[in-house]
Amino acid sequence: VQLQASGGGLAQAGGSLRLSCAASGHPAGLNYMGWFRQAPGKDREFVAQISRGGARRDYADSVKGRFTIARDNVRNAVYLQMDSLKPEDTAVYYCAAGRSMYTFGSYGQGTQVTVSS
Repeated sequence: VQLQASGGGLAQAGGSLRLSCAASGHPAGLNYMGWFRQAPGKDREFVAQISRGGARRDYADSVKGRFTIARDNVRNAVYLQMDSLKPEDTAVYYCAAGRSMYTFGSYGQGTQVTVSS
């Protein structure tokens, strides 16, 4: 599975950004798609995941109610709509894919998100 993320950039606190990720590879490897992030000096952390049909969506507590994950299976793409951004959302965001929930074997190259106060 190969993943290519895009859409990062600079936003002000309270603003919005939308991340996109294009995927290719074996369909079974795309059963779950998700997003992780890594801030400077911190470990990579889970942000959100979505099942193939979209019925299951899980979020980290820190982003619940502000971020929305979605996917388009025709385009093999996953999206992360980020609203009400906070400076602590600043990180490199990685899209991920895997065969089962919370089990991701493939990661994209990352896209930088910077939120200014």
